[in-house]
Amino acid sequence: MVQKSKWPAPKADTPAPKRRGRPRAYQPDIALGKALDLFRKDGFAATSLDDLSAATGMNRPSLYGAFGDKRELYIKSYARYRDDARSVMREIFREEMPIRERLERIYAAALDIYLSGESGPRGCFTVMTAGSEAVADPEIRAMVLEGLSEFDKAFAACFRLAKEKGELPASADPAVLAQLASAIIHTIAIRARARVPRKELEAIVKGALDVMVGA
Repeated sequence: MVQKSKWPAPKADTPAPKRRGRPRAYQPDIALGKALDLFRKDGFAATSLDDLSAATGMNRPSLYGAFGDKRELYIKSYARYRDDARSVMREIFREEMPIRERLERIYAAALDIYLSGESGPRGCFTVMTAGSEAVADPEIRAMVLEGLSEFDKAFAACFRLAKEKGELPASADPAVLAQLASAIIHTIAIRARARVPRKELEAIVKGALDVMVGA
């Protein structure tokens, strides 16, 4: 049964009341994604507010109102990048599988991220742009160090498990192997941005895996 409205309908000759304020003409999540793409491609210094306005379809007052100043938007973009990367990598790190297969899948997922981009490979936000900003900005530096530490700890846990299962020799040092595994992440990110072909990057990964965990 359809209930009648508690409010009387306006008379035909009575104009409808005007809404206060302007309707939001953008979707914050999409706008943040556009800003992320731009910062990731051009970095912080080379990305102007006009560039951000054009990319997101928002004027400067709207940008400030939604995200704060340029630095705040950059930090929010970096946080979004890290969240997206975590969502891709999390299950690979958690699933039960041989160490070599796990590492192959991690590096393949990383290459998918680094080689993406409509105008060419964009590499890694941490390595290509946040690392530079970390020199002078303590908050960004803390985010970069946290991200590096997360990878080191996740890799170390994988190597410890592999050692316990007998996939690695008793002399293997999970902490050292984790740092090597992270270093490969960084080098393929830089080379991907320099447009090194994927096959060459995969060859680097294969050689590194042969050294870390054997054929």
